[in-house]
Amino acid sequence: MIPVGIVGGSGYTGGELLRLLSAHPQAEVVCVTSRRLDGKPVISAHPHLNGFIDLEFQNLDAAEVAEKCDVVFTAVPHGSAMDVVPQLLDGGTKVIDLSADYRLPSNIFQQVYNLDHRAPRDAVFGLTELHPEVADATLVANPGCYPTGATLAAAPMVNAGLVESVVFDSKSGISGAGAEPTTVSHYPNMAENIQAYKLTTHRHGAEMRQELGRLDNNVKVSFTPHVIPSVRGILTTAHLFLKEKIDATHVADIYQQFYINKPFIRLLNNIPVLGAVRGSNFCDIGFEMDAERLVVVSAIDNLVKGASGQAIQNMNLMFKLDETTGLWTPAVFP
Repeated sequence: MIPVGIVGGSGYTGGELLRLLSAHPQAEVVCVTSRRLDGKPVISAHPHLNGFIDLEFQNLDAAEVAEKCDVVFTAVPHGSAMDVVPQLLDGGTKVIDLSADYRLPSNIFQQVYNLDHRAPRDAVFGLTELHPEVADATLVANPGCYPTGATLAAAPMVNAGLVESVVFDSKSGISGAGAEPTTVSHYPNMAENIQAYKLTTHRHGAEMRQELGRLDNNVKVSFTPHVIPSVRGILTTAHLFLKEKIDATHVADIYQQFYINKPFIRLLNNIPVLGAVRGSNFCDIGFEMDAERLVVVSAIDNLVKGASGQAIQNMNLMFKLDETTGLWTPAVFP
């Protein structure tokens, strides 16, 4: 069994890591940290795990966590992971960071997040469908939820050199805002409502430009997010403006070839819906064309493929397991 630690296990991503790892046949969670909940049962924050997780939160330093674990998931706020990741790595454990601290080059991170990067390290961007080198990594930067659904929607066509520009319009469930209540997530403000925010400045756009730029550095990327009155899920509509006319059969072939042997990508003949991926690690993709653009829609669960499930997918590859191990489950519907 792989001994696993979670640094910062009290939030939604920590809870989802625990839920998925509790059924993983090759991994065992041996420590979960939280300063605020030190000494309290893990199920006090995650009551849905009653009977599955029999641990208490601990306030351990990075060296103590590294000593216990072969791999550690860091599920802490942006700007905090850099304070523990180097010590974990120096302690001999592999790290999968779910914050933004290692997704971007340190100079870009500083510009986008307005934070000094105190501990730069080389990391592999953990979008496994684009980065097979995850298998040999010791530090993986788990992608953001919006960039996961958006990048997977557009990558095959961008890689083929056929995209002039892409406009991403994404709609996310409120769990993407985290477990702490905010004005936006307050029920009267969110119920029966849709809220657009950071129309041209959302920091996840930097990850989209980075990853699609690796495939074609001339592609132009725009992104606008919305929050919808749903708990989970991100539906992304990608408007791809192409360099040349192409028929739908050719588009389908490009996607099928690009995602061959990628088990968590499901290519549909219809338009994806959130209900078909909720609780699962799948990314559903479908498209339609008109005379002006190719419209590609992707659907993911923001807490699974957009966060904790993808992190475990990375762990599986890092430990030479089949990437579907512990993740091959259908969505919860309705």
